[in-house]
Amino acid sequence: MNGFGYLRPGSVQEAVEAYAAHPGARYLAGGTNLVDLLKLGVERPTTLIDIGRLPLDTVEELPDGSLRVGATVRNSDLAADPRVRERWPALSQALLAGASAQLRNAATTGGNLLQRTRCPYFQDLDKPCNKRDPGSGCGARDGVHRDHAVLGHSEQCIATHPSDMAVALAALDAQVELYGPEGSRRLPAADFHRLPGEHPERDTWIRPGELITGVLLPAATAGVPSAYRKARDRASYAFALASVAVMLRVADGVVDQVGVAFGGLAHRPWRARHTELALLGAPATPNAFEGAVALELAHAEPLRDNAYKVPLARNLALDVLNRLAPAPAPA
Repeated sequence: MNGFGYLRPGSVQEAVEAYAAHPGARYLAGGTNLVDLLKLGVERPTTLIDIGRLPLDTVEELPDGSLRVGATVRNSDLAADPRVRERWPALSQALLAGASAQLRNAATTGGNLLQRTRCPYFQDLDKPCNKRDPGSGCGARDGVHRDHAVLGHSEQCIATHPSDMAVALAALDAQVELYGPEGSRRLPAADFHRLPGEHPERDTWIRPGELITGVLLPAATAGVPSAYRKARDRASYAFALASVAVMLRVADGVVDQVGVAFGGLAHRPWRARHTELALLGAPATPNAFEGAVALELAHAEPLRDNAYKVPLARNLALDVLNRLAPAPAPA
C-alpha cells in the first residue's frame, strides 16, 4: 500500500482549496471505484479529500419543476426516489441495472459519473494502456476487445465508459453542476465525458480541482415517457455490452420530443444525435425508428471481435422506441 494523506473538509470551498494545496490529490466519496483502483495500484493519490460528509446528499425539487440531485446522494436512494421513478423513469431503471444492491448503497451520484473504465488492460499494471500510462500503447486494440468501443474510438484507446446512470442522464438532457477555483458552472451530461482522441487519460471535461456538486434533472424532460434497457453477459452485476436510454414524446402520431443515448459502445455515453434529428417531427412508426437508428449506427467502426455490438444496440433501441410509442388508434 502506498502512503497518502487524508483530509475531511467542512465545506465545498474547503474541499476545493485542499485539492489546490495538495498536488496529486483525489476526492473521495463512496469509494466504490477509487478504492479498487488504489488496491490495484492504478491510482496513487498523494492525498484523499473525503467529501462524504459535505451537505451534498439531498434531492431537492426546484420551483420550476426541475430536480437537483446532490453529488453524494447514494445510487440506491436516487433510484427509489418517487419523483425520479415517476418523472424520469429511465434514470431509476438505469441505476437499478448497475452493480449490486450493496454497491448502490455506497456509490454516489458524482462518483458514478467519474468512475473509470473497466478495461482489463487499464486495470493491469503489466499491460500497455494509454489511458493509465500515456504513450505506452493500447493493448486491447490487437488483444482481447470483445467488450470494447465501436463508436468514437481512436488509435490511442478503444475503452468504453462503464456507467449506466450516465447514459440515462445524457438522454434526459440533465446538467452536471461543478464548483472549482473559478467558481460554479454547469455542463450538459451528454457533453461531460470526452472521446479519447490523442488524450485518452482525460475522461471528462472537468477542470483541475473542480468538484461535482450535483446533477440537475430539467423540468423540460419531467414526465416525458422514458426507459432504459441493458444487455450483458449475465443477468446481474455485469457491465453493459450495449445499453440504451430513450426519452420519447409523441403527439398526434408524430415525435415532438426525443432523446436517445447508447451505453457500452463508446468512451462516453453516446448521444444519438443523428437518430434524434431524423425522428423529430417524423411519424412514430417502426419503419421510422428503424431508419433513424440505422443512421446513427452507420458511423460504427467495429473491431475484429466486437461487430456483434452493432445489431445488439440496434435491437435494444428499436425495442425501447417501439415500447414507448403509443399504440396507433384503431381504424
